[in-house]
Amino acid sequence: MKTFKAKNIVAMVGLAIAATTFSVNAEESAPDTQPQPQLQQTVGDLINTLVKQGTISVEQGELLTTQMQPQLVAPHELPAPKSPDTLRIPYVPESIRNSIRDEVRLGLREEVVNDIKGQAQQERWGIPGVLPKWVENFKMKGDMRLRFQSDIYANGNPAQAYVNFSELNRSGGFGKSDNPFLNTTVNRNRERARLRLGVDAKVNDQTLVGMRLATGSSGNPVSTNQTLGNYGRPYSVQLDQAYMRYNIYDFDGYNRMTLWGGRMPNPWVSTDLVWDSDLNFEGVAGTYRIRLGEGDGLADLANLNKTLFLTMGAFPLQEVALSSRDKWLLGAQFGSEWMSESQSSFTVALAYYDFINMVGQRNALDSKLNDFTAAPFLQKGNTLYDIRNDTDSATDLWALASDYKEANLTMRADLANFSPVHVVLTADYVKNIGFKEGAVSALTGYSEKARTKGYQLQLAVGWPQITKLDDWRVSVAYKHLERDAVVDAFTDSDFHLGGTDAEGWIMGVEYGLRDNTALNFRWLSADAIDGPPLGIDVLQLDVNVKF
Repeated sequence: MKTFKAKNIVAMVGLAIAATTFSVNAEESAPDTQPQPQLQQTVGDLINTLVKQGTISVEQGELLTTQMQPQLVAPHELPAPKSPDTLRIPYVPESIRNSIRDEVRLGLREEVVNDIKGQAQQERWGIPGVLPKWVENFKMKGDMRLRFQSDIYANGNPAQAYVNFSELNRSGGFGKSDNPFLNTTVNRNRERARLRLGVDAKVNDQTLVGMRLATGSSGNPVSTNQTLGNYGRPYSVQLDQAYMRYNIYDFDGYNRMTLWGGRMPNPWVSTDLVWDSDLNFEGVAGTYRIRLGEGDGLADLANLNKTLFLTMGAFPLQEVALSSRDKWLLGAQFGSEWMSESQSSFTVALAYYDFINMVGQRNALDSKLNDFTAAPFLQKGNTLYDIRNDTDSATDLWALASDYKEANLTMRADLANFSPVHVVLTADYVKNIGFKEGAVSALTGYSEKARTKGYQLQLAVGWPQITKLDDWRVSVAYKHLERDAVVDAFTDSDFHLGGTDAEGWIMGVEYGLRDNTALNFRWLSADAIDGPPLGIDVLQLDVNVKF
């Protein structure tokens, strides 16, 4: 196509040059003389060429002949025509020359613009290509939350009824701690902030490296909140995530397997009944997926929206030098996800979490050899015992008395029949099958009854994600979590201000203030199940911004 246009343009340029020369020669000739026959022949040949190539029609050629009739020489003075369709035009009017010039200009402009566009695309001209290509492989993301939180304690709570075991283990015992008991009576109001900034680096089409910085304390794995009012001191910032992710795709582009390594986001289908939403996992994990119905052209198309998955992970919790008793979490989860024609989605997942070497080991008399088996972080609720074998209460060191082997069933139904409003039903159940009454009683010296079950039911109505102005969602949930159902260090840190042995209600309202800006209100009301009376209401008002 380009060659054909180029030939036409060349012929038209030649015609314009010849016509101009012919016109000049005609003006320089005497009034009673005719222009040179040779020049007439040249102009005529150019017009004939354009007629044959289809640039102008035969009718247009005849029209030109008629318009130029006053300038034509006698027929007997011109060479005989080469063929019946040959037109002899000795003169081209100025209007025709202008028209040809404009067509030539437009044709050249189109060719030049297309060439420039092609070169610009190939060489990545313009704003998208100003930065080096490797910069495009990095994607930044983040969020910030401002929170007002009010902790309101019930009037019937006894004072000094709950020991701050985590603080005691850090400080070295009752006689060395400034805060041996948890607050149970004095209401508290706090302004808090959380900032998280992450970077995803695309190594290739299958490999990604992710990292995230977050405010918070290195001693608390389940909270990245920073309480305001530190007399102007700067905030602590931690490396919250640092991981590699590798995806394996099949020939259809389906993500068959995902492998994780490092400090990664939660790989499990779960709720905050078992794992706090701020908790990250250190170790390795992988998810293998099977899409039902693939490869069978006669299968129901709905099967393509059904997936079976298996997730497995191994996570070191505490590495101990010169010991083979490192603490580990081993987990496996089998489940299914599917979607209906109405775009409603359903998820069922059954998980088993096995905590290795979590039970504390009592020291020999006046020894500290087994101190490492004490829990480095505790919230409250789990059954504990003192592993120091001495009579000095100032040096008590507390460790878990039970094994934790948690069986967890999670079910979720996201009903999109009223889209864009979704109705989401979530049910979560957990049982610690590792608790042995006799073994625990032998360590604590008391008759311990198994309190090892937990469940949570939640209903949420509204937009699935709050991303724009006027998006909204309301939710209500009931939670019941017994003393040794889960490891209290890793469960929700807001409900009952963290830990286990609590039951109660959670209500929430979310509303979109602007794009990527939301207002969130939550009320969490919980009471102790078996321990001394402890009622805590937590009110939270958040402004969340994502970028």
